[in-house]
Amino acid sequence: MDDARAAMLGGKDVKKLLIQLAIPATIAMMANALYNLVDTIFVGRGAGEIAIGALGIVFPIQMIMMAIALMIGMGSASIFSRAYGRQDRLAMRRSVNTALWMNLVISVLIVIIGLIYIDHLLRFFGATEENFGYAKEYMFFILLAMVPFSSAIVLNNLSRAEGRPKVAMMTLLIGAGVNIILDPILIFGWFGLPEMGVRGAALATLIAKSLSFAYVLTAALQKTSNLGIDLGHIYKVDLPMTREIITIGMPTLFRNVLGAFLVIIINRLINHYAPVDPGPGIYIAIYSVINRMIMFLLLPGFGLVQGLIPIVGYNFGARFHKRLYDVIAYATRLIAIYFFAIFIITLVSAEFLFKLFSREADPFFITEGARAFRIIAVGFTMIGFQVLLSSVYQAMGYPVRAFLVTMSRQFFLFIPIVFLFTYLFGISGIWLTFLTADLLAGTLSFAIYRYEMRDLKTKIPQHAL
Repeated sequence: MDDARAAMLGGKDVKKLLIQLAIPATIAMMANALYNLVDTIFVGRGAGEIAIGALGIVFPIQMIMMAIALMIGMGSASIFSRAYGRQDRLAMRRSVNTALWMNLVISVLIVIIGLIYIDHLLRFFGATEENFGYAKEYMFFILLAMVPFSSAIVLNNLSRAEGRPKVAMMTLLIGAGVNIILDPILIFGWFGLPEMGVRGAALATLIAKSLSFAYVLTAALQKTSNLGIDLGHIYKVDLPMTREIITIGMPTLFRNVLGAFLVIIINRLINHYAPVDPGPGIYIAIYSVINRMIMFLLLPGFGLVQGLIPIVGYNFGARFHKRLYDVIAYATRLIAIYFFAIFIITLVSAEFLFKLFSREADPFFITEGARAFRIIAVGFTMIGFQVLLSSVYQAMGYPVRAFLVTMSRQFFLFIPIVFLFTYLFGISGIWLTFLTADLLAGTLSFAIYRYEMRDLKTKIPQHAL
């Protein structure tokens, strides 16, 4: 780390520094979430509410591929960063080559298996007779997009590791921007093109992901890049390094794959408990919309946490306990205020938000969707504490604690509660599970947070208080 970077992390006012570092991460995250949101709005407007459910059915395969790419990207970025620090050019180049080849082999295998068993996978993911045709059409092109999509994620992580966050940000912005532009053109058949509906949304995603990958690859091949990609020697990989990449990235893989299986579990529970009239298709569409709105509305909070991580890591390592305490306390206030504000916005505007996704203003879709979203939103008031605590532990180098905090909501609480609540309350049990798991996980995290902050305060010299 250069002196300017060290001086910034260890000396600049922590409030200004937190905002400075959070803005690029937030912009990148919001761009990606905006693409998912707009994609869903256009599909709903162009093909109807049931077609929205097709996006939710296919979403797990995207999450699983993203999880694998993040595992490879974060694992290789860690190896690359350490090699970069000791100026080991050979290890740097090998880490990049190995990551790219690992991702290529795995993603191609997933595409082949996905195309061969596409019908079986869609049934397993929870597709119904109503949305199966839409889902199959969408999944075909999404599978084709997996290779450029995952490769861009890997190179994005490596670009951050070499100190080029703007390249990583632009990669996401290009992908999101192109997708948003192409969506209405291909879905509605503008400029004389045929109206493609769900297929158009998937094709827009394929084109956008491909252009996003082309940009980040071009940036990685520039002479100014330290990734050292040499297409003439791209075959030089380090097989023993694959184990280290997997080991480092395994917590990220597990967390995201579990998220994908939670979506599958919920889709299948909806199929089982949804009333015959109006059927499971409309409820899957409601859940898909809520999923995407949550991602979009809450991501600024996650962007703030991304900005917090390097500040916490540096000041914890440097034993600047006063700065560490101040920045965590400040971030906590901001996250608590933001998440509470989103809770209020959801209560007030839930119907309006669902109307955006409805082609024919279906009253059941809007009313039931708004009711479900309001129930889930109650959990927003506390879940921010879990997000912050997990990230702080990660930054301090406590991966097991960070993993347990994250899993407390997704695994230890959510899964048993959702089976119990759907048995007791039917389809409403799903929405009540989100609320209950978030409140319990958030309350537990808040209690641990208070303990950790009191302990941290004892390490601050009296004259600095």
